[in-house]
Amino acid sequence: MKNFLSSKLFRFIWSAALAALLFVTCPPCFSSTTLAIVLGILLVLVNGADLIAKAPILTHVSRILVGCLFIFSGFIKANDPLGFSYKLKEYFEVFQNDTGMAFFEYFAHMALPLAILVCASEIVLGVMLLIGFRRDLTLWLLFAQIAFFTFLTFYSACYNKVTHCGCFGDFLQLKPWESFWKDIALMILITLLFSGRKHINPLFSPFVVSSLFTLGLIFSLAFPMYAYRNLPPLDFRAYAPGMNIKENMKFPSTYSPAVIETGFIYENIKSGEKKHFDLKNYPWQDTLNWRWFATDNVVVKEAVDAPKITDFAVNSSEGVSITDSILNEKNYSFWLVVHALPETDDDAKLMAQINDFYKLAAQDTVHFFALTSSGASEIDAFKHKYNALYDFATADDIVLKTMIRSNPGLMLMKNGTVIANWHHTNFPIYSVVKQTLMK
Repeated sequence: MKNFLSSKLFRFIWSAALAALLFVTCPPCFSSTTLAIVLGILLVLVNGADLIAKAPILTHVSRILVGCLFIFSGFIKANDPLGFSYKLKEYFEVFQNDTGMAFFEYFAHMALPLAILVCASEIVLGVMLLIGFRRDLTLWLLFAQIAFFTFLTFYSACYNKVTHCGCFGDFLQLKPWESFWKDIALMILITLLFSGRKHINPLFSPFVVSSLFTLGLIFSLAFPMYAYRNLPPLDFRAYAPGMNIKENMKFPSTYSPAVIETGFIYENIKSGEKKHFDLKNYPWQDTLNWRWFATDNVVVKEAVDAPKITDFAVNSSEGVSITDSILNEKNYSFWLVVHALPETDDDAKLMAQINDFYKLAAQDTVHFFALTSSGASEIDAFKHKYNALYDFATADDIVLKTMIRSNPGLMLMKNGTVIANWHHTNFPIYSVVKQTLMK
């Protein structure tokens, strides 16, 4: 029995059965022909391991590509772990809504530590693969991680749930299907690594390999924690210091808007099949066979050269738009971004420091106000609790989270340009800012 389980015949049986299961259960959003080709390639790689092992160059190239891509992907996400946690939370909320399973809500609350763990695991697994540390464990962990993310990106693309995966943070925003195909490519490369794993050996002595692994592990954990406690060391967002918000809101001459087609998903009453229809052919009269299930908007053509910022809008406490006035303010101004007041760090010392900063700015007639997505009652409660005398304005929660990865966070602005920003753990001293930046 043991010999059979390790035989080539058994390998072919389980791999073919798994491929058949995936082919049968795959939703109709994915081409059957394309799926058959992908599964066929994986079947050949799994069952042709002996032949692939005779070409070690395939293993070495795959090892370098997978290792470097995992390190790069993990590093980019670790550079902005809070932003990645927002993306994970979005996934968990989608799964909770679609499945009704309550434990996804728990995962959503754990999004930040999970984000740091994912970042760290990608970096350290890439290091382990490149230096040849714990080969079999590394390969199985790589496979488990890429299988999980392949499922996430496929679900997102198939059901149009998450606009981009966050795989490379704000450095490179991949569309759902692009991200899925990236994961498929990695799946193929990792399968090649399994086939040629006898060629994956330690590059150095055991002591050196263990030391490099330890250093990689320390860095993979320390770097995202540092980025979270401060601000992303590499800022790729449209609100980064040096960026002009007004310029990033402009439509370039090459811009063309997205073309969106409104359609409907109808469910077949007899078979339970769900099918997409457009406005020309939806079966609204055939009530015996079909019933409306959902409205389905399909992007026929993506927008070309869209502005970097499309949703920046600020209203005063009275509901009046002040977007133009704050962006065209010729003098320096300070924006205290507090995206959600109930989630703000409850630190009386910090709030007193902010109050002192505001008073000093007011003495110099420098505009200082807070931006939040919270409602009027929460604003009033906050102002009374911390004796906050500065004005509040409101903006969209997602926009505020994008502007600065800190709650609260401070931005120094002039004529729509971001001069500098600070995390609340590094809240600045007004006199220093005035002397060094406000010239």
